[in-house]
Amino acid sequence: MRINDKVYRTALTGLIAALSYVVFTFLQIKIPLGAGDAVSIHFGNAVCVIGALIGGGLVGGLGGAIGMSIGDLLDPVYIIYAPKTFILKLLIGLITGFAAHRLGKICYSDNKAHITKWVFIAAFAGLLFNAVADPVLGYYYKILILGKPAADLMIAWNAGISLFNSVTNSIVSGIIYLALRPALIKSGLFLRVGKSRT
Repeated sequence: MRINDKVYRTALTGLIAALSYVVFTFLQIKIPLGAGDAVSIHFGNAVCVIGALIGGGLVGGLGGAIGMSIGDLLDPVYIIYAPKTFILKLLIGLITGFAAHRLGKICYSDNKAHITKWVFIAAFAGLLFNAVADPVLGYYYKILILGKPAADLMIAWNAGISLFNSVTNSIVSGIIYLALRPALIKSGLFLRVGKSRT
């Protein structure tokens, strides 16, 4: 029996939101920067990317955006960054989903080399965007909220940690998706996202 795709996508979005919240909030290594600010090493973005690979860009992006924005809202250090987080995580998912499903057509291929290649291309595309956009958007956001001296002090740390998170999250999300894919197919929970090449 085939489950309703719309119900499944909604439930999957909620699951990605919950997992990204838990991973971001409870499994992060926070590095205080002074002036009440901090950066974090975390795998919340990997959950967002896995959601985009499994259910499409909107599922992963919206799930990650909701989960990590809630994490920001409940953290006194990050509360002011919740709007920025929502936008960036949504875009990570949309970019990853576009690369994986529209360009790579990973749901319509049985070629393991093709799937592996496009899973990692998509993960790196979404997270490379974040590695660039997070420090740049964060810099201007901090100027607006905290003033230029604080923004100047924090941009180098933000850029370095964003790049580190992007590389590690790309690798982790690709490995986890490739491990999950056969189980999803076998259980009948594998979604065909996008359109086939034909």
